Amino acid sequence: MRDAVIVDAVRTPIAKGKPNGAYHDIHPVALHAHVLRALIDRNPGLDPAEIDDVIGGTVGQVGEQSLNNTRLAALAAGFPESVPGVTVDRQCGSSQQALSFAAQGVIAGAYDVVIASGVESMSRVPIGSSAYVNGSRADVGGPDVARRFGGRLIPQGVSAELIARQWELSRAQLDEFSATSHQRAADAWKSGNFEAQVSPINELAVDETVRPGTTPEILGGLRTSFEDARWEQRFGPIEWKVTAGNSSPVNDGSAALLITTSEIARQHGWRPRARVHTATVVGDDPILMLTGIIPATAKVLHRAGLRLADIDAFEVNEAFAAVVLAWLAETGADPAKVNIDGGAVALGHPLGASGARLATTLLSVLERTGGHYGLQTMCEAGGTANATILERLGR
Repeated sequence: MRDAVIVDAVRTPIAKGKPNGAYHDIHPVALHAHVLRALIDRNPGLDPAEIDDVIGGTVGQVGEQSLNNTRLAALAAGFPESVPGVTVDRQCGSSQQALSFAAQGVIAGAYDVVIASGVESMSRVPIGSSAYVNGSRADVGGPDVARRFGGRLIPQGVSAELIARQWELSRAQLDEFSATSHQRAADAWKSGNFEAQVSPINELAVDETVRPGTTPEILGGLRTSFEDARWEQRFGPIEWKVTAGNSSPVNDGSAALLITTSEIARQHGWRPRARVHTATVVGDDPILMLTGIIPATAKVLHRAGLRLADIDAFEVNEAFAAVVLAWLAETGADPAKVNIDGGAVALGHPLGASGARLATTLLSVLERTGGHYGLQTMCEAGGTANATILERLGR
């Protein structure tokens, strides 16, 4: 039976997704192409002509990120014209879904060698850009969705507030978690944990949004970001807690993984780093929206025939601190095993690239700590979530 193994994984340092960010002058296709070329450079014997497909994730598929930017990135990277590319959108889970599709294709025999990747340039294509037509916001979801859920779907920040309310999370807990994320990320950079997985571009050598000096007290002084009386009219009283400091920032970045079978890897002299053991996706409440990682975790463990205690490291995307804290409360996972090298609150969340970035980080953590199984999960707009279990090889 064919398997799907990850031979290599690489990402850019993550930049601020603002006009003063390090990548603002880089076209999104060029940013995406950088990690595709890096895989070729890092893996002698990999002929780009052998690549059966490039499956890339992008959320803002509009403007410079439109018209199947993954195919354009493959061309920009110098791949032969015979190499196809496709861009998928599962919102923040887009490149994690790309990894799932790539692994499924390899296992099924549709691919022998495939790249899963992702990109987001939030400085050049601001978040939510695809929801606007001629300068006006489109009626996303339409009247049928609004009727079903008692009104239109809400911003993710408001969902995070509702999660904090439902799980009785305090502002202090959110800020403490976020400060820890920054400290872990800063320590990881200082210890050299990210060096092997990062391919610098445009002279940026580290993730631009990590703040080593951040403390809960500093974060506690920030204003809330989503306070609005209309949401209390719809959902009842809310003790507003979500700020820019306990949420992920907006970012630019890209990441990519090389996937094949164990047999083909041996033929090329490549050392497989991990097997894509199990992958799944779920739908969940589109109002709370970001809680899908809870049933996704349960589902992927069940399908894998594993228990939570079998997992040695977790990467849970920190879209908002409240999301991960609710997941911890429901799963009972050991916080010491979660986002060991920091998470998106500190490292950043370049939407379409984040799933591939999580996998890249998870591989590094498993190899450094000697862990066997790693689990990554990603909350997504619209109430979906991906969960993937990687099995480290070469022990």
